[in-house]
Amino acid sequence: MATLNPSLVEERLHSGGGAPPHAQDGGEGGRPDFSFGDRLRRNRIGMAVALAPVAMVFVAFTSAYIVRQGLGEDWRAMELPQILWINTLILVASSFTLELARRGLTRQAALAQVPSVPGVAPVEASSAPWLPITLVLGLGFLAGQWMAWGQLARQGIFISSNPSNSFFYLLTGAHALHLAGGLLALAYAAATAALAHAWERRRMVVDVTSWYWHFMAVLWIYIFALLQFAK
Repeated sequence: MATLNPSLVEERLHSGGGAPPHAQDGGEGGRPDFSFGDRLRRNRIGMAVALAPVAMVFVAFTSAYIVRQGLGEDWRAMELPQILWINTLILVASSFTLELARRGLTRQAALAQVPSVPGVAPVEASSAPWLPITLVLGLGFLAGQWMAWGQLARQGIFISSNPSNSFFYLLTGAHALHLAGGLLALAYAAATAALAHAWERRRMVVDVTSWYWHFMAVLWIYIFALLQFAK
């Protein structure tokens, strides 16, 4: 029996294909009904706009870090806990698994848009639990950060000990706070997928969440590099 590969129809879904005619021609009262592709782009733009202030905050922190570092002799560079390297790998891995979840859901959505054809059996998309895995990895990253702070506290390195220490706690703490918000979004995305909501809603939630999570991963790599090399 012939099979239908989801990759052949995925492009149609990305372009908003498969939407009913009224989704493009207009809805009730002459008001246009946006196709899924349009709504997805609008949500992505909204997320990008929401992330811009976060990026500006950390740019301001970076400027303050560099300026304060050069102001006086009281700045003593701290030795970063080695566990931060492991935490970085965990967060990068979580970004990878979330991307697998996003792509897998895109394939499932593509198959859902294809009408059944007699004699053609659709290929089932992978059902690996990438979203729960990402959630566990995200929790592991935060746990690792907590362990790093505890290790520093046992060494007598506190936020008020030195300006360098203060910026370390400020940067890592602010990032952890934003990442915790991403974990809530991940939990919601996982619940949406588990409750078998309409594919449009599941894909929209996972896609927008992945934008935020990938940004958090890149932001952490930037922070870690700043703390490691700009001493």
